[in-house]
Amino acid sequence: MKIAGFIDILSPVKVIGDRDADITGVHSDSRKIQAGSVFVAVKGTQSDGHSYIHKAIGNGAIAVIAEELPSDTVENVTYLQVKDSAEALGKAASFFNGEPSKHLRLVGVTGTNGKTTIATLLYNVFKKLGYRAGLLSTVTNYVNDREVPATHTTPDAVELNSLLAEMLAEGCDYVFMEVSSHSVDQKRIAGLHFAGGIFTNLTRDHLDYHETFEAYRDAKKGFFDSLPSGAFALTNKDDKNGMFMLQNTKADKYSYSFQALADFKGKILETHFDGTLMTINDREVMTQFVGKFNAYNLLAVYGASVLLGQDENEVMVLLSTLQSVSGRFETIRSPDGYTAIVDYAHTPDALTNVLNAIREVLDGGGNVITVVGCGGNRDKGKRPIMAKESVRLSNRVILTSDNPRFEDPDEIIKDMVSGLDSVEKKKAVCITDRREAIRTACLLAQTGDVILIAGKGHEDYQEVKGIKNHFDDREVVREIFKPE
Repeated sequence: MKIAGFIDILSPVKVIGDRDADITGVHSDSRKIQAGSVFVAVKGTQSDGHSYIHKAIGNGAIAVIAEELPSDTVENVTYLQVKDSAEALGKAASFFNGEPSKHLRLVGVTGTNGKTTIATLLYNVFKKLGYRAGLLSTVTNYVNDREVPATHTTPDAVELNSLLAEMLAEGCDYVFMEVSSHSVDQKRIAGLHFAGGIFTNLTRDHLDYHETFEAYRDAKKGFFDSLPSGAFALTNKDDKNGMFMLQNTKADKYSYSFQALADFKGKILETHFDGTLMTINDREVMTQFVGKFNAYNLLAVYGASVLLGQDENEVMVLLSTLQSVSGRFETIRSPDGYTAIVDYAHTPDALTNVLNAIREVLDGGGNVITVVGCGGNRDKGKRPIMAKESVRLSNRVILTSDNPRFEDPDEIIKDMVSGLDSVEKKKAVCITDRREAIRTACLLAQTGDVILIAGKGHEDYQEVKGIKNHFDDREVVREIFKPE
């Protein structure tokens, strides 16, 4: 592959040097540069790649793509000046890997909650339908049947296109991926060709990064704005931002809803801890999922599957066979007659959804005990809201540590307590040690009660002072449940 090819797709404002040199790789991390690589200098949130141009050249880079070219250019190195390095990285990574997304049916799922569940269930549906498929999610990635550990909700552009190329090489027809607001804002999905996009819902999250709700919302909308004509855009009509997402999209517009007329209309008939009986477009299906939020997820999965050309009858049958995603409303039964539910809920809305689902099933037949914390170095504004929602919808609440990262966990808990009035504080207790908090909840539980352990879900670590220590809520619960 020649540098000239990159010039054609990037349309740089300025080019210095040889256009015919052969390229061996594309990277934005100077430490990964090898002989023959292209280095793309991206202005990140932590550091500016322009500061590492000379280091990259020292490591063997033969071409540099940057917004600002250095005054002291090096002989035998080609320089491409572009308006937006982040966007150029996505396009360059896609081009270097043979533009794999153009040869796959790539579907992106965005929104605050439900992304992992919907993407994973779509992957499972299409595998069951006999297709080779790929998955890019918070929990894990799959190249057909091969698991590839996930490090971010959406990988960086280089890793993303490399994974897509692997999926194409292994014969995948469909790929389902979570699209985070960070990935849209940072142009990580630039250069990708989507066959469809799904919007789940929008509530407060990631304001530590986006600063305002409007900026967070607009980042999500940017994904739909970029969808091409011929793709589909499927939105949750019941979310107040659902139709807003589709305002400027070129894609074909579709909706799903429980409350309004929509292309895919659902209705919940019965809900139990073993599942939910619901209808989709007036056809009945018994699912193994609990709660209205999961019913929305299933409605989106059904809609997207049909929009991708699958038979409605086959998809409906498969919905009844699907099981919950790891760490999402994962139920563990106690030998003493109470139930523990481990869930990834780490936003006020997600926590409210899960607690409401539990209360709907219990219908006053047992107590709800919630163990919850908030992550460090993230949006502080949601901490008092999380505590207040927990107390409002629970009989007892234990405030504990989540992933404190570089913050003092006790200070995080204090931020949560600040959202409670004097009466609400009587329902809550603070136990910083998460293992001890879970153990205390189990000691408080009686037959018929439900313990919700929220915030970490599938995670098998607790991050403290930059170190990830092994910790899995599910393992802790099972250890407690073992007979002595």
